[in-house]
Amino acid sequence: MTPLVIPLTGSERLAGKLAVALNGELGELETRRFPDEEVYLRLTASPKGRSVVIVCTLDRPDSKVLPLLFAAGTARDLGATRVGLVAPYLAYMRQDKRFNDSEAVTSVHFARLLSSAFDWLATVDPHLHRYHDLSEIYRIPAVPLHAAPLLSDWIKAEVPHALLIGPDAESEQWVRAVAAGVDAPHIVLRKQRLGDRDVRVTMPDLAEWSGRTPVLMDDIVSSARTMIETARQIAAAGLPRPICVAVHALFAEDSYRSLKTTAARIATTNTVPHETNAIDIAPLFINRIADLL
Repeated sequence: MTPLVIPLTGSERLAGKLAVALNGELGELETRRFPDEEVYLRLTASPKGRSVVIVCTLDRPDSKVLPLLFAAGTARDLGATRVGLVAPYLAYMRQDKRFNDSEAVTSVHFARLLSSAFDWLATVDPHLHRYHDLSEIYRIPAVPLHAAPLLSDWIKAEVPHALLIGPDAESEQWVRAVAAGVDAPHIVLRKQRLGDRDVRVTMPDLAEWSGRTPVLMDDIVSSARTMIETARQIAAAGLPRPICVAVHALFAEDSYRSLKTTAARIATTNTVPHETNAIDIAPLFINRIADLL
C-alpha cells in the first residue's frame, strides 16, 4: 500500500514534498487543546496496513513531543506496519555527558523515548560532539543526513571568491567538506565557551585573505554569540562583513536581530522554518527515505 506521510505543525511543506516523491498520501492531524491544556489528536487518514512517515522538526521540542508520541502510538494502534520519524532538526543532543553531579544526561533519555515510539529516524546534521554516531544512544536505525553538499552548492552560486571560516575545532571536518565542494580555502578559529551566552574567539591574522569574501559557518545558531563575536572580529580585521551560513536556525530571543547588525547576509537551511531559509534540505530526505520504508 502507498505510504502515509503525516506532518506536525510547521513541517507541512517538507511532508508534502516527501509524499509526492514517495507516491504516497499526505495525511493530516486534527488537534486541539482541552481547557486544561491536554491535547486532543486524531488521524484523518487510515494507517492500517501502511508504512507511516511522521514529519516533525524538533526545535522548541517540549511542546511538540507529546503530540508526536501520541501520533506515532495512534498510527501503530490503528494498524500501521512501520512508523518512522523525519526530524530535520533533532533536539536534546547538547547534554551528552554529566558535567556536574546528579545532572540528567537528556540526550540519552530523549533517545530512549523516541526509540520506543518509532521504527526508524532520519535527521540532518545532528550535534554529535562526544558521540561518534547516533547508534550509541538510539536503539532504532537513526540516519544522519549531511547538508554540506547543499551548502557548497549555495555558496558556489551566491558567493564569489569565498573564504570559509569555522568558529572552532568541532567545525573543522564539516567546514573542510563544504570548502572542498566550493573549491575555496578555509580556516578554523579557536573558541572558548565561558557560558551559555558568552564565548571568546581567537582570531588569526587575516591579511592574506583580503581579496576574499568571508563566509562564517556553523551547524546550529541558537544564542548566535559565536557568530556575532566572530563577525565583529572579522570586520575589525579589515575584511568585509561576513556572510553567515548555518544549518539549523534556532535563533533564541533577540539573537537574529543582533546578528543582522554584524553580518552582510544570513542564510540557513529549512530544517527549522525561519525567514533566513535559503537552502532546501528536502532532496536529502527524498533520496534516502525510500530505503527506510
